[in-house]
Amino acid sequence: MNDDAATLLTAPLVRELAGRLDVRPTKHWGQNFVIDPNTVRKIVRLAGVGPADSVVEIGPGLGSLTLPLLQAAAHVTAVEIDPRLAEQLPRTVADLAPQLRERLRVIPQDAMTVTEMPDPQPVALVANLPYNVAVPVVLSFLARFPTLQRVLVMVQLEVAERLAAGPGSKVYGVPSVKAAWYADVRLADRVGRNVFWPAPNVDSGLVAMVRHDPPATTASREEVFACIDAAFAARRKTLRAALAGWAGSAPEAERMLRAAGVDPSLRGERLTIDQFAAISAQRIG
Repeated sequence: MNDDAATLLTAPLVRELAGRLDVRPTKHWGQNFVIDPNTVRKIVRLAGVGPADSVVEIGPGLGSLTLPLLQAAAHVTAVEIDPRLAEQLPRTVADLAPQLRERLRVIPQDAMTVTEMPDPQPVALVANLPYNVAVPVVLSFLARFPTLQRVLVMVQLEVAERLAAGPGSKVYGVPSVKAAWYADVRLADRVGRNVFWPAPNVDSGLVAMVRHDPPATTASREEVFACIDAAFAARRKTLRAALAGWAGSAPEAERMLRAAGVDPSLRGERLTIDQFAAISAQRIG
């Protein structure tokens, strides 16, 4: 599907559009618009989006990433919380890439409240996400939309490193473990702050996820996630102590840990998602 005639948004075009709409990027919605065409091309390439794919984009803003996604994919559903931007996006596509406008659908809604997607259901999530909502948005979409097989999101570098961290890492925590329930996660690339307008005070990272089957366990995802939350609520405590409230008592926590083959003196930061799943299964077994 070759539609290279589509114009991508450059810094002058982004500023012109923003001025026309009287849009001033807000911290409230974490708006930093991408002004570098090479960056959005890289995101689409790393996302592995192809001509048969239906894609969901969260927070398209002025359309910097939307345009190359429309070139590469069969359909793009854009979820945009800002009503002015949601209304403008189809017009921008019609102006710059009229041959692609039928591939676009816009949902003018907060991504955290979206529970349904128009058909065909998305197989990939690709987005530039504000750091304050990145983790809950990604995890909620993976939970709500099982058709999603791939994720490629640009987030604050610190958030990216946390999502991709493995057991034993200093930044391994709740986001790392919960993301691992759904997918293999890796840091795909780093992105400098100069590709944004306005330029943020931090660098960004690209996080790639490929969905896999959840751990084999008799516990539900909600039960496993409750165990994870308890283990990391007091990172410095041993699992025997940290899970005491969740399990009912420290001796019961120790029993469950030993039954799952986990040393009660370890801390949560040492455990894999499979181990948390095994511990959770003991609670209901």
